[in-house]
Amino acid sequence: MNRTPSPATPATPGTSGAARRIPTVVKLGGSCLDELGGPWWDDLAAHGREHPLVLVHGWSKPLRGLRPRYGEPSAFLRDRFGNQSRWTTAEVIEDIKTVSAELAEEVLGRLEGRGITAERLLGSDGLVRAGEAERWWWQGKQLVELDNLVGPITGVDAAPLKNLQPGHAYLVTPLARDAGGREVNTDADRAAAAIAGATGARDLVLVTDVAHLLIDGEPVREISAPDAAAFRDKGATGGMRKKLRAAGEALEGGAQRVVIGSAPVTDLLAARTGTVITRT
Repeated sequence: MNRTPSPATPATPGTSGAARRIPTVVKLGGSCLDELGGPWWDDLAAHGREHPLVLVHGWSKPLRGLRPRYGEPSAFLRDRFGNQSRWTTAEVIEDIKTVSAELAEEVLGRLEGRGITAERLLGSDGLVRAGEAERWWWQGKQLVELDNLVGPITGVDAAPLKNLQPGHAYLVTPLARDAGGREVNTDADRAAAAIAGATGARDLVLVTDVAHLLIDGEPVREISAPDAAAFRDKGATGGMRKKLRAAGEALEGGAQRVVIGSAPVTDLLAARTGTVITRT
């Protein structure tokens, strides 16, 4: 899907063309997309009229809706270091493309209905590069060698993002190409972090189904990257652990802050809610 972008918006006085091409990168959690109502999209479009948008979507919930077996424990693997990953075959890649195409139709329609031109990109179409995949995975109590089509992100080429302008949005499906040219699955939060670094984004927003990072049951409004990393390694679990890893990578890549939460984007960026992670 590729919606033809409108001509670039002329720069306003006092605003350099380079500054107007710096996007806000937003990761849309696959588990929360159904919960984002009209006012949330109104808010995103209002922000997008002033800033280019790069949206990276998750697909876990739609994938489970397509085939219930994708939600079963057997659909996931744990490597020898304890990291969990979806067991990804060529069939899974095709199913990811199927659900992401349907999701993209809805997201792009919501944006275009609010005056934002938009287009979809597969990360595997020259945008995201992946490294060699882990080959040893636990099955029961044994480590076995498996060809799992996943890979850690090694780089992003921002060249396909040709129209970073206010009023225009890209929706990225987080697939990648490895060194052998194979299409592989990647983590969406970390893909968003890498794209933020490659595009010079100041802000990465991780929209999820929880309002804040919680430590000892208490909501955290602001936390430094070192403290977030310490909690990630000692207390965080599941999806939050991945989000905190992605936040650290985004900040190391040049972002000024990362915000995690479930509110409208402008509320998160204004720190009215959510958790803000800064370098220090």
